Amino acid sequence: MYASLKSIISWPPSGENARRFTLLLCACSTLGNLAVFCLSTRLPLILLLLNMATLAALLVQYGLSRKSIKFEPQELADRLLKVQENERHRLSRELHDDIGQLLTAAKLQGQWLKRRMPEELQEQCAVLCDTLEETLTKVRDVSAILNPRQLTSLGLEASLRAHLLKTLANTPVNWSLECHSRLTGIPEEMALAAFRITQEAVTNILRHADANNLLVRLQRQPEGLTLSISDDGQGFAPASDPGREGQRGMAGMSERIDQLGGTLRVTSEPGKGTQIEALFPWAPRALERASTHKVMH
Repeated sequence: MYASLKSIISWPPSGENARRFTLLLCACSTLGNLAVFCLSTRLPLILLLLNMATLAALLVQYGLSRKSIKFEPQELADRLLKVQENERHRLSRELHDDIGQLLTAAKLQGQWLKRRMPEELQEQCAVLCDTLEETLTKVRDVSAILNPRQLTSLGLEASLRAHLLKTLANTPVNWSLECHSRLTGIPEEMALAAFRITQEAVTNILRHADANNLLVRLQRQPEGLTLSISDDGQGFAPASDPGREGQRGMAGMSERIDQLGGTLRVTSEPGKGTQIEALFPWAPRALERASTHKVMH
């Protein structure tokens, strides 16, 4: 009994203990007031102190509740996306800086050994060097996918074109990237969201769609930046709630669109291909800049 009471009145109290202690004080205060009312006697000092303690406990509970972190669903989605991007950047740095350097050192060592190997071992050493070179290239490609650094330096259009060239180079997919207006002045978070959505769509096409043709279209509109991705693949039945029905790629697209206050529409049927249309609205401070670029070009 003493141990449980000690756990309740420990300081500083946890939220759960504060609620239990407040409930206990309220119950005691209510019973005491009921007894005074039934007996029609004067209010005892102990009951007055109990009421004051109840008020103090309620104030503590209010303070703890204000300090507690409460997130709305949209805020949770925003924070989750930020955590994912930070983790991708961290992994990209580790791949590029640590593993990339080790593979480069191994490749140089292999080349050094090749020059000193006997003739009968030259072929095996050459295969080893080629394998190291191919692995280093793959690591750099994955690093670039995780953290598209070229978005800042090259811009959205050039970054998407480079990604499509690299990803679809050895596939039967014929692709086209159309930009009907210059994409200068695009906010960084909008450019990153458009890049990630296109990246996810291309991945889905390669994994599931078995498509022959792909069209990616970007256009600056007065209301925002529009992104359209169309393919002639197998298609699928879009889920009303992609996250719950296992369509994690589509769920990620929706979260990125929602984070920027945009809209996403997916039109697809089995055997009839897929069309993804996304609208990224301009932020109030970027709206004037976007309109200026539209007039200039």
